[in-house]
Amino acid sequence: MSEISASAKPAVGRGFRLQWEPAQEAHVLLYPEGMVKLNSSAAAILSRCDGVRTVADIAADIERTYGVSGVSADVIAFVTMAQEKSWVEIRE
Repeated sequence: MSEISASAKPAVGRGFRLQWEPAQEAHVLLYPEGMVKLNSSAAAILSRCDGVRTVADIAADIERTYGVSGVSADVIAFVTMAQEKSWVEIRE
């Protein structure tokens, strides 16, 4: 699968639900067969995957929120991997 473009609009995939899990003390991605415990970076990206914001918008929002710069490549890499795992789907 090819790398996601900065103009892609990712959304959490059908059958998946992102939520905070107190027992895990982390955000998790729930699906019928199980659960994926997310690190804080993954949760920050997935929580912004609403099918409206582009990957570039998500990266810019993370940079503003956390006072960092240069996260675009990391966001693209994560969204690409998440799409390969069906965690996200790209909406037009």
